Amino acid sequence: MRKKKTYGKSSFLLTVLLLVYIFPFFLVLINSFKSKRDVVKNPLSLIGEEGFCPENYLLALKRMDFWNVFLNSLLITVVSVLLIVLFSSMTAYLFARCKWKINKLFFSLMILSMVIPFQVLMIPIVSVYGSVLHMLNSRLTLICMHVGFGVSMGTFMFHGAIVSSIPLELEEAAKIDGASRMKIYRSVVLPLLKPTVVTLVIIDSLAIWNDYLLPSLVLVKKELYTLPIAAQSFHGDFSSDYGLMMAGMVMSVIPILILYFILQKHIIEGVVAGAVKG
Repeated sequence: MRKKKTYGKSSFLLTVLLLVYIFPFFLVLINSFKSKRDVVKNPLSLIGEEGFCPENYLLALKRMDFWNVFLNSLLITVVSVLLIVLFSSMTAYLFARCKWKINKLFFSLMILSMVIPFQVLMIPIVSVYGSVLHMLNSRLTLICMHVGFGVSMGTFMFHGAIVSSIPLELEEAAKIDGASRMKIYRSVVLPLLKPTVVTLVIIDSLAIWNDYLLPSLVLVKKELYTLPIAAQSFHGDFSSDYGLMMAGMVMSVIPILILYFILQKHIIEGVVAGAVKG
């Protein structure tokens, strides 16, 4: 009886927390179908006084240049995530299997870099890439920055997964059969890292796709905008069209939500595998 009461209280508490968590998303969704006046006057109403406004989405598509900024976001996200997975998995494999002293130092430095806030590096990076190297306004520059910021966490997750879940005997057997180090990594290690790969893909895709601060610092030309920057363009100093902004936000999150729901079953398995260190 006591267990049932405890279970009931826990379920009720989790339900309340879930509702609190999704309430802002619900507000964005309902306000994306309202006029600017209705959003400001009564943002909590389901339907505004001026009625249902699905044309917000058509106007947002046009004014955001949606398909261009969508392709920009897609290109930057896909290339960045692929490079992060490739570089971090190879680095983690090297750190896990080659017991060099320099590897321990580099691994410690990479873990240490994870606790440094991006805001600390923001101004120096923009100054160097802008004033010195003149490399701003480039998708390649933004991709390199995303890769640089993402490799440390990826290496940490892959290192834990390799040490805890991939027996060294498998690699030794492949080596006896004549496989090279690269072939062992490609044919033995990488397939066993699938849960961690999927988890890292989801985490980094969410972070890069929804990132506003770094792209806004690097990309100034309108034709290079990503979705978060384009959605923010509806907000001005003197007036803001919140209906269009909300519609732009909804369209921006749909692709990444689809990716999340497709791959979500692998998240817990991958996080656990990457967190356990032997």
